[in-house]
Amino acid sequence: MNFKIPLLSVLVLMYFNTSAQRQMERLTRGLVAVNKGGDSVYVGWRLFATDPDNISFNLYRSSGSAKALKLNKKPITESTNYVDIKVDPNKPTTYFVKALIDGKEREVSKPFTLPANAPAQQYLNIPLKTPQGYSPNDASAADLDGDGEYELVVHMAGRGRDTPANGFTDPAIFQAYKMDGTLLWEINLGKNIREGAHYTQFMVYDLDGDGRAEFSCKTGDGTKDGLGKFVGDSSKDWRNNQGKIIAGPEYFTVFSGRTGAALASAEYIPNRYPTNGWGGVGGNSGNDDNANRVDRMLACVAYLDGIRPSVIMCRGYYGRSVLAAWDYRNGKLSSRWVFDSQNGQNPYSGMGYHSVSVADVDNDGKDEIVYGAMVVDDNGKGLFTTGLRHGDALHVSDLDPTKPGLEVFGIHENETNAHGPGAALFNALTGEIYWTGSKGQDVGRGVAADIDPSSPGAECWWSGSRSLRSIKGDSIGPNPSSTNFLVWWDGDLSRELLDGNHVDKYKKGRIFTAEGCRSNNGTKSTPALSADLFGDWREEIVFRTEDNNNLRIYTTTIPTRHRIYTLMHDPQYRLSIAWQNVGYNQPPHPGFFLGTDMTKPPKPNIKFIPATLSK
Repeated sequence: MNFKIPLLSVLVLMYFNTSAQRQMERLTRGLVAVNKGGDSVYVGWRLFATDPDNISFNLYRSSGSAKALKLNKKPITESTNYVDIKVDPNKPTTYFVKALIDGKEREVSKPFTLPANAPAQQYLNIPLKTPQGYSPNDASAADLDGDGEYELVVHMAGRGRDTPANGFTDPAIFQAYKMDGTLLWEINLGKNIREGAHYTQFMVYDLDGDGRAEFSCKTGDGTKDGLGKFVGDSSKDWRNNQGKIIAGPEYFTVFSGRTGAALASAEYIPNRYPTNGWGGVGGNSGNDDNANRVDRMLACVAYLDGIRPSVIMCRGYYGRSVLAAWDYRNGKLSSRWVFDSQNGQNPYSGMGYHSVSVADVDNDGKDEIVYGAMVVDDNGKGLFTTGLRHGDALHVSDLDPTKPGLEVFGIHENETNAHGPGAALFNALTGEIYWTGSKGQDVGRGVAADIDPSSPGAECWWSGSRSLRSIKGDSIGPNPSSTNFLVWWDGDLSRELLDGNHVDKYKKGRIFTAEGCRSNNGTKSTPALSADLFGDWREEIVFRTEDNNNLRIYTTTIPTRHRIYTLMHDPQYRLSIAWQNVGYNQPPHPGFFLGTDMTKPPKPNIKFIPATLSK
């Protein structure tokens, strides 16, 4: 079933953008320096989306008490990276950049110092205080203390269980770290929150506009915050003899990103009842009352008013799906709206995925929730449903630059339709289906990205596609080596394949391996996080070490001639870092086409908060 918006409405929405400015975290230049070996050092820094087009940079190096030396003969205009040579590795070396506007040096970046005899390794190491029996799993990044640099929040995962499985789990634990390994806080969700990929979706984002991000998630009786105080009644144990939790209160809690203190809690919307009302096989109610479908959670952050972010906490996707939007303002939580598909007769039931995405599909400055095979508008009303039903992997971006607006590529399980498509590309605003593949198949994995520079736009591939497909659906080459994650890593505009602990380039093979590191989430082989955390526009990859005692943030040291503002200033990309940990992790995408033969990225309508960085 496919509800479509009239073409006239599409044209009005696409070209009538009256958006207000979105609040965005204020960042430093994110300068980073990496010893490449011998006397060579790679240096990278951020371009802001708000920088004027004529901005350029001077890069300086100092060592010991010597006066800082300007390294570039002419202002750097082509990129925001530089390879410094003839560096004395036996001395500590400090770098900083100065921005030039109209030929005059303006602001000076925060410096970055390489210690003497720094090893030739392209990662920053974060030592962890991993609880015994746990391992670092998914992570998220945000500025927790307002200093303009990202901190990491890490989900420490112990013994977990999938929703259909009986058995007790370890409590989910979250820890926040600064890049130097300083542990800011630890939050223990307690015995009344089950551990597993479908239960514990966490959001890290500045919700109230004070320049410091909050941490938020579903909580229960006995959740212990970063100050050792409890949410609810710590004496309660709501687990049944099978280790499942189908009774007792459920909460949504916002915690301080600086201290981990619980700031506000509310009753979780929606509650679990009726526990057999969340859809069984075929999306029908009544045949799943074992705490399986009822405990399928998703979450995301979206700018529903175009100015300030809201958190959307979700439950259900095989049958009934409920999305609850929350605002955190002035220390209080309030419900903005609730979308409820209610039952299997509703065409919006059964359309959810194991993942979610957020994008401004109608270009009005306010975000929509791409909930798998359906889209919910910024006002909490259904925008459309394709009727293609449940799937796993979801990709939303300007995948086809020849068409206006955004596209959605997704895969489907076809649990109710033996003749339905296993993969499909559709219009993110109207639901118009452009092409489909793998008819009647249960497709488990799929990816969309520009990995082949010889083919315009993005390419698509999935388990069972048998070949790489163009954005028009045509077979154009052999299948890539993996169907998993993505990363912008080398010097060109095509994206690379991220799988396990390595990066491959399509048709060229392996270009990077993170030795001594492991990926997460079993056969899904996903990183703890991939995001543009510092340096230029290309992405960093966060892995855990094999002993689970460290996180390593790997950054590219390959020079590029392309100058693009930090992807974290693109609203859609920034929000994709917030939801990356949710369900079956998916790679982030910007709201514009980034690839070979791309046009200049649009300037986002953002304003920084706070006015100045915290000291």
